[in-house]
Amino acid sequence: MFKSIRLAAASSKRPAGPLVVGVTQDSNRVPSGIDMTDEEREAVRDGLNAPGFKAENGELVWAGSQTILLGLGEADAVTADSVRQAAGRLVKFLDRAAPRSVRLAVHQAIGRRQLAAEQVGRAVAEGMQLANWRVDQFQGSASKLDPPHGTLTLSVDDKTVHAGLKRGLALADATNTARRLAATPPNFCFPQSLADEARKLARSHKSLTCRVITFEQAKKMGLGGIVNVGMASAQKPCLIMLEHKPARPVKGEKLALVGKTITYDTGGYSLKISGGMKGMKYDKCGGCTVFGAMQAIAELNLPVHVVGLLPAAENMIAGDAYRPDDIITLYNGVTVEVTNTDAEGRLVLADALAYACKEIKPTAIVDVATLTGGIVVALGHFCSGVFTNDDGLMDELDAASQESGEKIWRMPLWPEHREFMRARHCDIWNSAPSRNGHPIQGAAFLSYFVDEDVPWAHVDIAGVASVDSDRDLYVQGPTGYGVRLLTDWVAGHAGS
Repeated sequence: MFKSIRLAAASSKRPAGPLVVGVTQDSNRVPSGIDMTDEEREAVRDGLNAPGFKAENGELVWAGSQTILLGLGEADAVTADSVRQAAGRLVKFLDRAAPRSVRLAVHQAIGRRQLAAEQVGRAVAEGMQLANWRVDQFQGSASKLDPPHGTLTLSVDDKTVHAGLKRGLALADATNTARRLAATPPNFCFPQSLADEARKLARSHKSLTCRVITFEQAKKMGLGGIVNVGMASAQKPCLIMLEHKPARPVKGEKLALVGKTITYDTGGYSLKISGGMKGMKYDKCGGCTVFGAMQAIAELNLPVHVVGLLPAAENMIAGDAYRPDDIITLYNGVTVEVTNTDAEGRLVLADALAYACKEIKPTAIVDVATLTGGIVVALGHFCSGVFTNDDGLMDELDAASQESGEKIWRMPLWPEHREFMRARHCDIWNSAPSRNGHPIQGAAFLSYFVDEDVPWAHVDIAGVASVDSDRDLYVQGPTGYGVRLLTDWVAGHAGS
């Protein structure tokens, strides 16, 4: 892998390093519109006729000593997703030769009606940057990992593609920030350390500010979900807020992003057993997604007022831990009977949602959470499940999903589901006695903490927040799913 990937300044100067030429399966001609030397053009011709090279998506071959052919598959089947995958394989291919720079000529082989030049640039940058990441910050003296190469510099002749590359690198870098935080183990990543990371992020971007509501403040304010879930831990809970306020925001828009941030989940007294606790550092992936999205929004300087909320807690066991049968009061006054302390994420999310509605008064809210195993049973690892009270917001998220390539699927949320969550001894319970409609229960519970007139969507990412084995774009571990989805949703409100 490379230590970093950067974009060269737009310039007419031809950089050193190999030229990467995109080619499709159904063409044996050199793509037109590429600034090449006669030697490079001849090398491309030879490469197209190389024995065994079929230009399948992600297939790569050296054509001479300074030209690489990148297969893009069938011309009419090229999509942003397929380009991301091909680019992911490209960066791994480059790892062997470790050049300092490459010149990209990929978009010329793709019809503008299929993908605009900027979309191609974005997809290439995302694919390369996402595939170039690994968890290596905890390697010690016995590590067998090869040290990373230096910086890989990307250059391109087309200004529009250059803009796409710049956007793609920013989005993928923010996604990798989310992955880094998600992969950090609980002895290093806990509520206060995440608050410190948020303050650091805010200091590095002019448009960002950070505010942290401490455990003691949360108790006085009545944030009963955050307080009860996290009070048994030596690492006390908090509510972290990152606010992006650009100089000239779009009028009438204030968006809220909320991410479940359980830095470690033992299950509490409803203890996870038989190995079920392993991997629970990933129960903060929703919050990490919001953190990454706020980084991308600030980096791209999107002209939309956005507030990101990370209700952070560690779900532990001690003499003062909350228990099944406890009844607690959340920020908006709704009382909750705790039937399962392992259904804790919805309690911290509920406080953050209610706080957002009362104090921030957003025009729309999207929350992201590794909330239920039920959504994994329903949808597998192929997409997230979306529950919403607003068809227009669903359309916006669909458009963002198309742009980002992060797949979503709408799930039902009906009045009957809300009634199903009503308890006998107080208002609602955090988990119904029956597991029927398990992923819907979580969304129905959360709906009690969002004002009826506020468009809201709950995105359950339990099936897509991490992968169990290496793929083209992702090594085993967290994916940072949702950073690009949320950023594209916000960008849709900015008209950019």
